[in-house]
Amino acid sequence: MSPRHGAGPGAGVEGGGTAERAMPDRGIRYVLSEQTPFSGGIAALGATALATLFIGTLAVITAYGWTPTSSIDAALTSNELSVVVWLSVALGALALAAGLGSARRMPTKPARDAAVTGAVLGGEAAALGLVLAWFRTGDIETYTRLFLDFALVGEFWERFFRGALNTIILAAGGEALGIAIGLVFVVFALSERAVVRAPARIYINFFRGTPLLWQLVFFYFFLVFGLRLELSVYQAAILIIGLNAGAYSAEIFRAGIQSIERGQFEAARSVGMGYLKALRLVILPQAFRRVIPPLTNEFVILIKDTSLVSVLGLTFAQQELMQVGREIYGTTFNATPLLGTAAGYLAITLPLIYFVGRLERKLRSGLTGIGA
Repeated sequence: MSPRHGAGPGAGVEGGGTAERAMPDRGIRYVLSEQTPFSGGIAALGATALATLFIGTLAVITAYGWTPTSSIDAALTSNELSVVVWLSVALGALALAAGLGSARRMPTKPARDAAVTGAVLGGEAAALGLVLAWFRTGDIETYTRLFLDFALVGEFWERFFRGALNTIILAAGGEALGIAIGLVFVVFALSERAVVRAPARIYINFFRGTPLLWQLVFFYFFLVFGLRLELSVYQAAILIIGLNAGAYSAEIFRAGIQSIERGQFEAARSVGMGYLKALRLVILPQAFRRVIPPLTNEFVILIKDTSLVSVLGLTFAQQELMQVGREIYGTTFNATPLLGTAAGYLAITLPLIYFVGRLERKLRSGLTGIGA
């Protein structure tokens, strides 16, 4: 009797006492080999429906032109787009019905997964197509004029670039300062002595329990008028953002340190290391690997929080992304610059989010050793 999959090198013959090594149930070749014509067709149909909606819509708008706004208006109300929308809805509904109706009857798990995938993609295409059809019944001319004037974004691209750079500086400076503060305060927060632990907990709970907007306003005037420090708004903003990030970083470090086995700390103390030396040489290097993903997530949040700095009144050269968009909106009375602001934030945060995702997968799979 021949095996289902071909035997690999080293596979024993029948009765030879060596178990036959089977191919793993993974990989694109395995998935394709387990499909039926119907399951593959459903998956392809759902993907086609979604691609028809997105690619077709972009193709129609490109054919009419992205500028001026009257071209986008004509594209969104055109007969060509009507064909694209309703074709994607029909294909999506067909994939949804076929996938839901046949998934349980598929002979293999990959085939069932393909049928479900096709149904989900088809449902998304149908839902988004209906939303677009509903949108086309509104006041398209006014919407495109106020929100889709892409020529306006191109006119101010240098200001958006400078705003993105200032956003990165504010967030990176605040995060670096926050990590340094967090490393200091986590040592105090983990102390067995309440008199040492209490001030650290007060600081952490205060900055985590009050809004960053309030902290920016209150501490800026406290630093400038109360302490009479010669700080610009930009410098004060980085300092206050760092104080805020320090509280969150301290909690992230605390969780990372407490995730290390207690026996390692005790072993370090048993060979003569003091508390701080054991923490610095044994515990923190391991904990830091574990807290890289949450620290990076915190940095992504901090990038968006820099938009609050605009309440302090930055100079023209110091404006971050949100203030750039708001100021252009205030002078042009057109909301399209806010799309440029959103695009700038996405250009910064999406690579970071992708990096965090890959890092977390490597940590889970063991490719990045915790103690290495």
